[in-house]
Amino acid sequence: MERLDELVKLLSRLPGIGGKSATRIAYHLLTCDESYNRRLGEAVSTIKEHVHRCPTCGSYTEDEQCGYCSDASRDRSLLCVVEQPQDVLTIASSGSYNGLFHVLGGAINPLEGTGPDKLSFNELLKRVREGAFTEVIIATNPTEEGDTTALYVQQLLKGFDLNITRLASGLPIGGDLEYADRLTLARSIRGRVRM
Repeated sequence: MERLDELVKLLSRLPGIGGKSATRIAYHLLTCDESYNRRLGEAVSTIKEHVHRCPTCGSYTEDEQCGYCSDASRDRSLLCVVEQPQDVLTIASSGSYNGLFHVLGGAINPLEGTGPDKLSFNELLKRVREGAFTEVIIATNPTEEGDTTALYVQQLLKGFDLNITRLASGLPIGGDLEYADRLTLARSIRGRVRM
């Protein structure tokens, strides 16, 4: 069955979806109501038309600016630097952070061809120069690449009058922020340490 095989191949390219899960999802879609499958297909095919990067922080939004950047009640003296847009949602959902965000777009990883020039460090520098930040919290993943990126950010911001902190322990080594539970993440934010 060519169409079913093609669907399984496409689904298995999604992060966290292996061959068995892709097959299970494909067979599930065969049992779903046609209107659901149409709505799902429409949502997938139009997502990039409606959702784009926030020009200020790099997170995703459907509006001109994301809800975090446009929210006047957020603490504009705090800037949390993260690797990916989903990290913004993860940290915000902890309820322990009310500042602004900056999404780098990844982590420094020379083996995969991701150097500092491929990430939004220039935009970060511009925001720090133009903003009134007193603290920059580095919330990169606790991996070798995340640690390398954190050190790069620290060096980049060394000449500014800022308190530069890193999320405290409590996050698993080699893990992603996206998978951290709220309590662990909240404790890490509250217990951040100066770099």
